[in-house]
This record gives sequence, structure tokens and C-alpha cells, in this order.
Amino acid sequence: MSDILLELLRVSEKAANIARACRQQEALFQLLIEEKKGPEKNKKFAADFKTLADVLVQEVIKQNMENKFPGLGKKVLGEESNEFTNDLGEKITVELQSTEKETAELLSRVLNGNMLASEALAKVVHEDVDFTDPTLEALDISIPQEILGIWVDPIDGYSTYQYIKGSANVKSNQGVFPSGLQCVTILIGVYDLQTGLPLMGVINQPFVSQNLTTLRWKGQCYWGLSYMEANIHSLQLTASQRETGTENSDREFSSPFSAVISASEKDTIKAALARVCGGSVFPAAGAGYKSLCVVQGLADIYIFSEDTTYKWDSCAAHAILRAMGGGIVDMKECLERSPDTGLDLPQLLYHMENKGASGVDLWANKGGLIAYRSRNRLDVFLSRLIQNLGPLKTQT
Repeated sequence: MSDILLELLRVSEKAANIARACRQQEALFQLLIEEKKGPEKNKKFAADFKTLADVLVQEVIKQNMENKFPGLGKKVLGEESNEFTNDLGEKITVELQSTEKETAELLSRVLNGNMLASEALAKVVHEDVDFTDPTLEALDISIPQEILGIWVDPIDGYSTYQYIKGSANVKSNQGVFPSGLQCVTILIGVYDLQTGLPLMGVINQPFVSQNLTTLRWKGQCYWGLSYMEANIHSLQLTASQRETGTENSDREFSSPFSAVISASEKDTIKAALARVCGGSVFPAAGAGYKSLCVVQGLADIYIFSEDTTYKWDSCAAHAILRAMGGGIVDMKECLERSPDTGLDLPQLLYHMENKGASGVDLWANKGGLIAYRSRNRLDVFLSRLIQNLGPLKTQT
């Protein structure tokens, strides 16, 4: 199974190269924007955009997985339709072709005959990416391929706007970026088709640091695997951290909380969080990036009370957090049950559509979500949050 995860890491890096290539030329970038309409549109935003980069990333992942693991590419699901309409009103299905030249010819139809841009994109799409990870290569874990499904968010939701806007000079607040290119993530989550549990996750952050001389960006990749008794991830604890486990356990109950939230979060939730976390509440863009902040340990909790995140937003981070001993739970269900009952927390699942929904809402996280690294910390956090929300908790 490490072969599949290694291939997902490779395709995520190829996807990051596509995102960086598209962002490098402003003239090219302006050609890549098309507004989403109808059921594809995320109701949270006044304007939601689909870029050719989104579609290319999704199609690269599908085709690469199908080539290496026949049958698996057909189980890749994502946010983006691969239909694009050019300035002539011609509807084009974007699929990777067998050669770089053929892909360039197809892309030129989307880009209104701009062959220079099309050839540049096709080159990146067909380039091999060399990605190695000794930890993964040493793994010997067997998961039946037939139970695997894959959720992909090519350029995560709201951070698509950050990608389009292209802010590169945003300052972080204690390591958390409120907006900008650093909030852009590529998300690939693997789940069990039978149980809905997340099994493997890859989060690629294409824009982490910029060379001020060449203006080129470097990224960072995070991964995790959680299957039966095997839990392994790219942020494994150092020896010194493991040795101080008891002290860390005590600190779980006493240290202040920090949370990352959406700027559009409800005022009642913001007010309760201010009481629970004090000044350590950090607004940030993109569900994938906010989840990554929890993975990185920049925040204890990512909380979102609305129903405008989707399975492709949460599956990758959920798998990584499970490998770390954490998870992502349904916020509404958590607030409606007492943390003292000892019941299992309502983890998000990824294999079933929402009944009675349509369009993207079929796969919405209807009860909102809470992402966390430590179950003990989550229990204490929920207890304090419920106390501070009081009777308002049922309105979330």
C-alpha cells in the first residue's frame, strides 16, 4: 500500500508544479479563469471560480493513478467538472492525452489558440516527478485495492480565490496565514468504500516560501496512513517529544487552547471561542489550510459551524490526523451530546451521499466540523465550548 501512497505524493507534487506554472505568468493566468454556475457553485461565495489548473490537477491525478493501478483512477472523485468553455462558446472536455503534443493541442482549444501557453502547460503535465520517502518505502502494509476510494480537491475551495488573487506578501500570525498563496493546498484523501473511514491523506502546500531573486516558489508535502493497527505520518514525534509524553499529557488538560476559524464564522461561535481560547483564535482561508494548521500543531482545533465544506475538503487531513491520534468530527452532533457520556465521537465518513441533497451538497459536511490532534484536548475543549455557548449551542 505504500506504493499507492508514494504515487499519490508524486502526483500531488506534479499537481503543485502545475499550480506554480500557471501562477508564474500573469498573462497566462488571466486566461485560466472561468466562473462556476448552477449546481457546481459553492453557495458560500458571491463569486466562485474554476481554473484550468484545477481541472488539470484533477485529471493528472486520475490518469496517473489509473496508469499505475488499473481501476483506481475510476474511483477518483473531486470537486471539478472537466468541461471547459472557451471564448467561442465551444465546450471542451479536458482529459490528458497520450502525448505532450496531443495534450497541448487540446489545451490550445481551451486557451483560444494560445499555443505557447498550451505547450508550457502540457510540458509540466507530462513531466515525471521524482519523489522518494524512505519511511514509506520501508512500509509493508497490505490494503485491498478494491476497497479504496479517493477524494481530490485540486486547489482547495476558498483558497482557489487566494490562488487567483495571488497575494504573496501576507504576514503570518504565530505561523498562521490569514490569507494569501500560502493558504493554497492540494488535497488527496483515500477512504474505505465500505466503512467510509479515511485511510490515507496527502496535503501538498505549493506556495510555502519564495526565492526573492527568481520569484519561484517552493512547497511542502504532508502525508499520513491509518489502517487497522498501523498509524504513521510525515510528522512523526522526535525521540525527545516521546520521552516527555507524561508531561505533555498533563499539559493537555491545563494549557490554553488555540483555534483556527473561517473569517465568516458565526458571531456566537466567535464569541464563545474568544472566551475559551482568549486571543489565540486565528482566522485563515481555505478548509484544507486550516486543517493543515492543526496537523502542523499551529492550532489545537479547527472549527467550522456551517455546511459549506465537503468530503474533498476534509478527507486528506482527516486521514493524517487519524494517524496522529486525532480526527475530524461532526460539530453539530458533538454539541448535542454530553462529553461525559463516554460515547464515541461522530467522526466524519466519506462513502455516503446526503439524502435529499443535490449538486455539491450531496457531499457536504452537513453538521459542520471540528478537526483536532488530541482526543483528550478535544474533550476538554468541547466541555468548555458547550459551557460558553450555553443554550445557543442548538442553533449552530
